[in-house]
Amino acid sequence: MMANHFDDESQLRASIAAAAARMIAQDGADYSSAKRKAARQILGSSRPCTLPDNAQIEQEVRLYQALFHSDTQPARLLHLRRLALQAMQALAQFHPMLTGAVLNGSAGAHCDIHLQLFADSAKDVELFLLDKNIPLELSETPHFKGLRHAAVETVSFPWQQETVHAALYQTDDLRGALKTKAGAAALRIDSAALQALLNDHTDNTPHTESTPPA
Repeated sequence: MMANHFDDESQLRASIAAAAARMIAQDGADYSSAKRKAARQILGSSRPCTLPDNAQIEQEVRLYQALFHSDTQPARLLHLRRLALQAMQALAQFHPMLTGAVLNGSAGAHCDIHLQLFADSAKDVELFLLDKNIPLELSETPHFKGLRHAAVETVSFPWQQETVHAALYQTDDLRGALKTKAGAAALRIDSAALQALLNDHTDNTPHTESTPPA
């Protein structure tokens, strides 16, 4: 009986993850909203359950992209990574780090670029962008260190017809951001690592020889 219970819960989480992945890929929903909405659609509002974690949903997003957008998603990802590198180079003085779907490779048609910036004051970043006549929208993002830490200010701004969301951290947070668990995928990378990703893509792109003129 206990084994059946665990099997049922596992299948339920898988169903919620798949439904959430469709919302993310089709509508650009964020992970938190998508998993809650998917749970309501599948369970209604009365039954509690353990929601799938973001890693499980990300896996489903990748599967969805491979099944339904394999002809367009790779080019979209490459486009966003190139724009992200341009933005990071422009913001180099704030030690930019790329994170989110553009980093992990699951970015689709509705994804934006997510950066983390590190400065002595969030105002330094805001003034830098305003001085370049770049319009800003302000919001908050949970601190990457977890719930015990306060949310950080986030600036969103247009970048070549895409949108960048930059979470603004203190310079002292940079050391913690650079730490990664052994064997785990990187949660954020700097511009040099992103350039290496782009170079690797170029190196692995098949080259076709042109036919010489007759």
